[in-house]
Amino acid sequence: MKVRLPSSLYRPTAPAQPLLQCLQNSRALSTSSPHLSNLNPSSPPQSNSNSRWLSSTKARIGKCIFFGLSAPQSTKAASILKILATEWRDLVAGREGFLVSPNRAGLLRQGVVWGEMDSMGHVNNVMYVRYAESARVNWTWNYAVHIDPGNRREWIELCTPKGDGLILKSIGVEYKFPMTYPDHISVFHKLRSFPSPDSSSFILDVLILSELHQRPAARCVEDIVVYDYKAGKKVNIRPFMMRAFEQTWREQEEEKARVETRIQEVESAVGELERETWNREGAVEDLGSGT
Repeated sequence: MKVRLPSSLYRPTAPAQPLLQCLQNSRALSTSSPHLSNLNPSSPPQSNSNSRWLSSTKARIGKCIFFGLSAPQSTKAASILKILATEWRDLVAGREGFLVSPNRAGLLRQGVVWGEMDSMGHVNNVMYVRYAESARVNWTWNYAVHIDPGNRREWIELCTPKGDGLILKSIGVEYKFPMTYPDHISVFHKLRSFPSPDSSSFILDVLILSELHQRPAARCVEDIVVYDYKAGKKVNIRPFMMRAFEQTWREQEEEKARVETRIQEVESAVGELERETWNREGAVEDLGSGT
């Protein structure tokens, strides 16, 4: 019986766009020194139990290929692998609610340079804090340019000490594996929870992905405070920010649901491929022919 993948599995994805440039005054967003230890409430989340889903799915398909595929099965395997290759950021980060489109990304395919490594031969731990910082400025800049251009000036000023600003109160970092040069990184931010309008702070989760390994290199949690530089005190999250955060929170929840459905489609297709190859009754591995 010929088995077809759902037509939705062939959804094209948009190509990566050039990185957004950090604002010139980006340091205004982090006026406190980074804390690399786990801090409450901004301690890094526990590792996602599905963090190795992408690599394990590739391994499952590889097992089918090594067992031996017919021409239709090879086409099906190629279609699934194409999805994993073109949508892997959605599948890895979107599953947790991170928004990975170019107008939401903090950093997209940012090059890791040789000088970012230390004497131990891997990217220095402090660099991950800098990655998160630069991505956070671009995350804010995205609101000004793409998400809420009606309040462009207000969003841009949040990255300066001219009026209201965003101050990094604390940061926690969880290192997943020692990343090395050459590599590229993509960095995404998301709201950990929907903030209260009566609060002067909000929590951001950060995911730093290795493009080479297609898996998280580090996770951060940032506690951000809204600060009025003119009055010299913290203030409640401004109404224009709350309106934009409401939209962001809704999109995060929708993205989690969309990606989970997408993953189930891929899981179903891989399961069918396994049942047609090594996991079918009476299956015999194709060892090729010597003639």
